[in-house]
Amino acid sequence: MKIFIKNMVCGRCISAVTSIFNEAQVKIKSINLGEVETESDVSEQDLENIEKHLSETGFERIKDSAHQLIEKIKNLIITKISELDIDENFLLSEFLTSKIHKDYSSLSKTFSQNENVTLEQFFILQKIEKVKELLLYNEFTLTEIAGKLGYKSVQHLSSQFRNSSGFTPTEFKKLKVHNRKPLDLI
Repeated sequence: MKIFIKNMVCGRCISAVTSIFNEAQVKIKSINLGEVETESDVSEQDLENIEKHLSETGFERIKDSAHQLIEKIKNLIITKISELDIDENFLLSEFLTSKIHKDYSSLSKTFSQNENVTLEQFFILQKIEKVKELLLYNEFTLTEIAGKLGYKSVQHLSSQFRNSSGFTPTEFKKLKVHNRKPLDLI
């Protein structure tokens, strides 16, 4: 049985969801961001118990196919950005259609109808949050960050950063309070 779960965005989320299923004594066949496959069917009572614990931990079971698709798209984008290996010729449309095997216009329409943002805007917002994280870690220069996230230039990154956050990357680094958003709330 496959169970789709909203707000799983990282390895710690996988650990938390695994613990919830273990506590419910439901054996997991496989687990990935946004998706748990159990070894057998899950009783309605166990499913309600799991849903309750998921909710308490900030997760949510996704029941309809449109929201399952949206969660899969989000997880693919978040994972791709976290790899820090986006070529400047990267096309979101080609990436998503190759992973999901559906027409990009259909994916984009479903996403936009259910979220308050377009797919492209979501991708940009996720990249900006990654830029904020990398700036705070101070491991890479702005030029290196631009290269790792597929920007054609530092100016392009800076312009997108300013449009999204209201600050230049340099101004952001100087702030005492760094307003970062959790990835699952973007």
